[in-house]
Amino acid sequence: MIKVRDIFDKLREIAPLEYQMGFDNSGFLLGRADSEVERVLLSLDVTEKVVDEAIELGAQLIVSHHPLIFSPLKSIRDEKLLKLAENGISVISMHTNLDKAKGGVNDVLLRLLGATGDEVLDDEGCGRVGYLPESLELRSFLEICKMRLNSKGLRYYDAAKPVYKIAVMGGAGGDCVQRAHELGCDTYVTSDIKYNRFLEAEELGINLIDADHFCTENPVMPVLCDLLSRSFPQIDFLVSQTHGQVVSFF
Repeated sequence: MIKVRDIFDKLREIAPLEYQMGFDNSGFLLGRADSEVERVLLSLDVTEKVVDEAIELGAQLIVSHHPLIFSPLKSIRDEKLLKLAENGISVISMHTNLDKAKGGVNDVLLRLLGATGDEVLDDEGCGRVGYLPESLELRSFLEICKMRLNSKGLRYYDAAKPVYKIAVMGGAGGDCVQRAHELGCDTYVTSDIKYNRFLEAEELGINLIDADHFCTENPVMPVLCDLLSRSFPQIDFLVSQTHGQVVSFF
């Protein structure tokens, strides 16, 4: 019988915990390692809806990207934690280690947008740089981003340059606009971009696209689901159907 520790071991092979950044809290965050597993729910975040979904599905484990717990706990009064514990559901979170890992968040994002390459964007090992098969007008590339990332809308700066060499970083990557420019990228796709970074893009002359935090990271979840399914064919792995892009556009 497959146990939580077996799946955790596999996840550590895919995205070693030593890859995580200092602020992070990736790992086995809740539950018992020797608990038996028949069904696993994968979700970018462990929200209230996701917890209820896991209970309804009869899952014994949730594998998330964003950690269930970040700050040190002083008391256990969080409704999600209590509900998970009461229903015997364990939680494993693979965050910045999955961002950095080969085949992880950023590699999946780069490939999904049609580019190839494995150059790392920043000094910490996050982000990727690659090339499209052919140069595209920005409008055409925006349509690809919106469709393939299943985004409700995009924020962007148009530097009036065709798109060919691109940088990507799933999640909040606004701090790397300058770095993307230094590496010769004409376009940078990330999320959670502040106003000053759009001004920076204007000054540098680089196309900048904010494609939403959820939308730039969630594509890794089906890929991770497939990897785990092939490793544990006797286990039912499912990607959350209740969690999605939170931001809407008027």
